[in-house]
Amino acid sequence: MMRLESSPEDAGRAIAAAERAYATWRLVPAPKRAELLFRAAQLIAERKETFARDMTREMGKVLEETRGDVQEAIDMTFFMAGEGRRLYGQTVPSELRDKFAMSVRQPLGVCGIITPWNFPMAIPSWKIIPALVCGNTVVFKPSSLTPLSAINFVKVLEEAGVPAGVVNMVTGGPEVGEILCKHDAVKVVSFTGSTTVGRIVNQNAAPTFKKVHLEMGGKNIVMIMDDAQLELAVEGCVWGGFGTTGQRCTAASRVVVHERVYDEFLSEFSRRVRALRVGDGADDRVQMGPSISESQLQTVMKYVEIGKEEGAKVVVGGKRLTGGAYARGWFHEPTIFAEVSPSMRIAREEIFGPVVSVMRCRSLDEAIAIGNDVAYGLSASIYTRDINKAFTAMRDLYTGIFYVNAPTIGAEVHLPFGGTKATGNGHREAGIAALDVFSEWKSIYVDFSGKLQRAQIDTE
Repeated sequence: MMRLESSPEDAGRAIAAAERAYATWRLVPAPKRAELLFRAAQLIAERKETFARDMTREMGKVLEETRGDVQEAIDMTFFMAGEGRRLYGQTVPSELRDKFAMSVRQPLGVCGIITPWNFPMAIPSWKIIPALVCGNTVVFKPSSLTPLSAINFVKVLEEAGVPAGVVNMVTGGPEVGEILCKHDAVKVVSFTGSTTVGRIVNQNAAPTFKKVHLEMGGKNIVMIMDDAQLELAVEGCVWGGFGTTGQRCTAASRVVVHERVYDEFLSEFSRRVRALRVGDGADDRVQMGPSISESQLQTVMKYVEIGKEEGAKVVVGGKRLTGGAYARGWFHEPTIFAEVSPSMRIAREEIFGPVVSVMRCRSLDEAIAIGNDVAYGLSASIYTRDINKAFTAMRDLYTGIFYVNAPTIGAEVHLPFGGTKATGNGHREAGIAALDVFSEWKSIYVDFSGKLQRAQIDTE
């Protein structure tokens, strides 16, 4: 029988290959490493449409979004390749005569990369490309639900000239991931996925003191004030809540609306969501695709029932779509709950599906309190035309990402991406912050005085 997934033994061999390759890859000058990555970015750009269509076939996102996913991989690869001629350290004056002081980045070694299915090319690029530009080698385990997009990405790196053993891909489930987290040769683990699994990753990596980067769940909020431009807010909440079928860690799954405009907002929001076209993501007319799997669809359906039992009111959707064009997929109606209390589970727990909870508030302070009162702290946004409210919310929402007059999705690759509390462990992806995950600082002192000089003592 053909084995379709990697075994723990395969993972061990991949780690060994990465460890061997590290000995020479770390010595390749960073600008030369960057040249290979620039070439990879160009190849992805040339094949953008093919890769997008593969991704839609594989995980269901509509073509417009899979094109965006591939574009993000292009953007990240170009951006991070540029760091090959920077990787800046510091030079500082020494407190002693005839002494030079500086710092440099150094690579770590083998990096374990574990990625989810919802952004199957963008998220691997956020991790693998900065790891490579810093001089590390990689063992990459994508989600078993989206291996094709991962293969497309790795093949491009290979074609661009990245040497054998520098990037190694394995598939498989928890037992393979466990090897990446526990193996002595792996020096850093970068994981994106659920908070439950992230906690296990952290525990498995802790005994060997690995550096661990965790990017996990979110329960993100859009705050709509009574002075907001409602048409814009509605448009943002439709995109933020139902883009990628709600299967984003940054999805706008909570909306809190000032009581003065609550009814008007809910009416227009409901109208717009009812009109969304659900179906095959390869059809350019479709605006929302299926859930990724039967189990994910069942999770969505479970939470819809929980919301009803808690006393929230379904004003749009609420059911699985079956029959006809929906007979062979995991489709669910885009769903809005109204009259939601912040204490309800549907307003506190990550659903990862096309379900949005709408709540009332009486003030900005109350909206901020509701926004902060969940376990997660990834993204938040406010719709207002009052700059004072915007800056107050910007300051007081304890999240890693914040938007003004835009939904909670739409991060760009040149700024740090990540969250607080149960969303992450303080490290960030994207931007130059990603370099801190995949490198270590080394401070260097060169004394050319020809005599012993003691810092903090010989100060004359």
